[in-house]
Amino acid sequence: MKHAPQLAILALMATLAMPAHAQNAAQVERAQNGANCPKCNLFQADFNNRTLKNKNFAGARLRQSDMGLGIFNGTTFAGSDLRDINGSGALFGHVNFAGSNLTNANFVGAYLEHANFRGATLNGVNFSGAEMRTAVGLTQRQLDTSCGDESTELPQGLRIPVCRLK
Repeated sequence: MKHAPQLAILALMATLAMPAHAQNAAQVERAQNGANCPKCNLFQADFNNRTLKNKNFAGARLRQSDMGLGIFNGTTFAGSDLRDINGSGALFGHVNFAGSNLTNANFVGAYLEHANFRGATLNGVNFSGAEMRTAVGLTQRQLDTSCGDESTELPQGLRIPVCRLK
């Protein structure tokens, strides 16, 4: 057993070299083709320019997914990991984001009317040009951690900091 420490170190290095929580390709393909996929691992999935209305992605891992120019009206993402997604120019009308983590999401020019943001984490979200006058569950505290621009449409009484160029 004199090589046990070296073997343990090699085993640890091999484990660390493996991708953490890589997407489930079969789940991604099913979701791209219109299947409901609650609690699925859709990490970095490409939903760009897709129509996926009234779907169930509750509790799914969609981190770093591309949803730009897609149509997701009526879909639930409640409790999902949506960190770093690209949702620019997408339609998210009547979508449920309740309890989701949307940290650093890009919703530039997105349609978010009647979207539910109750309890969602919005740190670093860019809402520049987003239409969200009728969004529900939004608090000033949530918006204070995100940003937008002069064309961002918010529910009455709420305001959003202006995004700064990085």
